[in-house]
Amino acid sequence: MSANPSPEPLVFDRRAPECALVIFGANGDLTRRKLVPALYNLWRQARLAAGFAVLGTSRTALSDDEFRARMRPAVEEFSESGPVETAVWEEFSQGLFYEPGHLEDAAFYSRLKARLGQIAAARQTGGNVLFYLSTQPSHYGPVAGQLGAAGLAGQTSAGWRQLVVEKPFGRDLAGARRLSVEVQRVFPESEIYRIDHYLGKETVQNILAFRFANGIFEPLWNCRYIRQVQIMAAESIGVAGRGAFYEDVGALRDMIQNHLLQVMATVAMEAPARLDAVFTRDERAKVLRSIRPLRREEVARRAVAGQYGPGGVGGSDLLGYRQEAGVHPESQIETYAAATFFIDNWRWAGVPFYLRAGKRLPQRATEIAIQFASAPHLLFSDPAAAEPNLLVLGIQPEEGISLKFHSKLPGTEMRLRLVSMDFQYGSGFGVRSPPAYETLLLDAMEGDPALYTRQDMVEACWEAVGPVLEVWANTGFAFPNYAAGSWGPAEADELLERDGWQWRQP
Repeated sequence: MSANPSPEPLVFDRRAPECALVIFGANGDLTRRKLVPALYNLWRQARLAAGFAVLGTSRTALSDDEFRARMRPAVEEFSESGPVETAVWEEFSQGLFYEPGHLEDAAFYSRLKARLGQIAAARQTGGNVLFYLSTQPSHYGPVAGQLGAAGLAGQTSAGWRQLVVEKPFGRDLAGARRLSVEVQRVFPESEIYRIDHYLGKETVQNILAFRFANGIFEPLWNCRYIRQVQIMAAESIGVAGRGAFYEDVGALRDMIQNHLLQVMATVAMEAPARLDAVFTRDERAKVLRSIRPLRREEVARRAVAGQYGPGGVGGSDLLGYRQEAGVHPESQIETYAAATFFIDNWRWAGVPFYLRAGKRLPQRATEIAIQFASAPHLLFSDPAAAEPNLLVLGIQPEEGISLKFHSKLPGTEMRLRLVSMDFQYGSGFGVRSPPAYETLLLDAMEGDPALYTRQDMVEACWEAVGPVLEVWANTGFAFPNYAAGSWGPAEADELLERDGWQWRQP
């Protein structure tokens, strides 16, 4: 067995240890679109051990070769590192294996154990196994229990065993706690990796560098100089054939409870004493625990639900959510959610954090917009001088940072205009930013949980959105209340206007 090739140069010398990755739900969309393309790219960069192996599982009966044949076009379509190189694929695919079975069948786990033993011997994985649950959350507890019963959990002399679970982790606070009890009967907290791919995005990680490596910004990063923060995740697509899934989740659970609150915690956290997992996650957790609890009577003023109806963009007619496949014709599920949060600590006292996420908006854009206080005394009569300074951290599709400040227009009069100082990752460094799953999979294999969420963080997020979920569950909405291709319901604009602000439109 030859060492895997390295056509793409290493930027940092990080390599995963010998291990096998077991993917439950390997015939699903996540495996095709994200997991296997990410693993192929890591192999291409020589970041995986020469004997690295993937063991895919699902109910679908496939041989090893059939599984490999299905993954090749997936990598060709979704890999972000350019065309698939035949020689690289051939070596990588020799480490792809498949074992069909039903998650409820104890005999399946016996076969899984035997297969992992064979792979460990053939690929020299050292018996190290990372289990990845790309399944419905309702399966997390039962699968963990079956792994424990089959002797596939726990650190032993034969190697380490760790568990990665996808979001959502529960449907509410009580459900998240029950699920944690089930999983932790088998895997201790230190061996559980709750993945939130937003934390793996390059620009989200760069918030730490931007704040704590630059002396000019951190002194201004508080309630004395910042007036409001907006965090937006806008999607131009609809539910994209996942209507049945979305009917069970909705925008608040899908985006705000996890992704956007974790981004908010990264923006608002204190500097960790050291840049390691324990200290970094402690500081994020402190922010999440400091979110001011919403009273039920406040929800109508501080949170807005929306659902898109039929609309049009660029001459094309777009279906409303209720016309999508798998959606109830009188659905009360929100495809848009906006909420105001306050962080009750000295740094952020009184600063509103406005979070919004929605589908079928005019464009795809995820960004953080930080609005600074105006100058304490306006010397200039030009109305433009009243526009605040703005710092925008772009997460997707364009990764970068933009700082807007005032400058004098050329001429004999004192006229001002906001200008931008821009940094873009692509042009700034000349290399591609690794997709989030590459970073997160590598971290899990190395045993670094810094970019994963802890149980206390998950519970704090559910506590933050819990009152909104309770009120919305007992509210009859007049949906749809925004047209596909628009920026959301009018009530969302009023949410900010009551505080004297407006949404920033990218």
